[in-house]
Amino acid sequence: MSLSNPIVGVFDSGFGGLTVLRALLPKISAAHYIYLGDTARLPYGAKSQATIARYAVESARFLEARGCDYLVIACNTATALALDDIRAAVSIPVLGVIEPGAESAYEATGKNSEVLVLATSATVQSGAYRTACTARGLRVTETACPLLVPLVEEGWTDHPVTREVLRIYLSEALQTCAPEAVLLGCTHYPLIAKAIAQTLADLGSEATVIDSAEATAATARYALTPLGGPPTAFIPATFECFATDSVEKFQRLGSHFLGRSIDQVTLLDLGG
Repeated sequence: MSLSNPIVGVFDSGFGGLTVLRALLPKISAAHYIYLGDTARLPYGAKSQATIARYAVESARFLEARGCDYLVIACNTATALALDDIRAAVSIPVLGVIEPGAESAYEATGKNSEVLVLATSATVQSGAYRTACTARGLRVTETACPLLVPLVEEGWTDHPVTREVLRIYLSEALQTCAPEAVLLGCTHYPLIAKAIAQTLADLGSEATVIDSAEATAATARYALTPLGGPPTAFIPATFECFATDSVEKFQRLGSHFLGRSIDQVTLLDLGG
């Protein structure tokens, strides 16, 4: 698949997927991105698989109807629990965040290496990262880090409390494994990737930190520009954002995740 001016849909239950959009924006010249955050119905992790699939399919169909040529599911929960449903519901290619992250961990470490996956409780319970990593011959330890999402959303990405929470989570995990790579299995975590790397170093670990948002963006770029090289004439990508609730909060908090201002967010009603 190769498109000169692709329209790429990016879907998440909230704000975290903006780190995936942040990684995508510089990678595909002349692309237009349509981001949808289903903020009215988050968190997905507390809902049943059937409900998550229904919500995600509704969002995917909206993005396809807006003219998207390619869809990135920038949500670990939706990827883990609804990817097959989404692919069956739309006629455009669909990429989730889990397989690219697992593949990047494999490429960084090689077969039989040990990987520590940091994720939310819902993602750990799904077993999706374990399945993807095990399929590549990797040994996997998963650690649920439920306190990190609210700390990131509070803006405490370089705060003593966040560093202490990281120290506790990572020191406990390192008592049971000696990973060669630490895979960030939540789209909030790229905002604290440097703090995670520093904490690992402080604890004596030389593990490589794998950003699944960057891995997903790289996979999307290869799918849309299979020759892999930059285009002859670089044209900056553009984006627009939709949210199903709290557009002011999305605009304010989302700018932090995206690393640039979000001038406008359009309110979207997808129903109950």
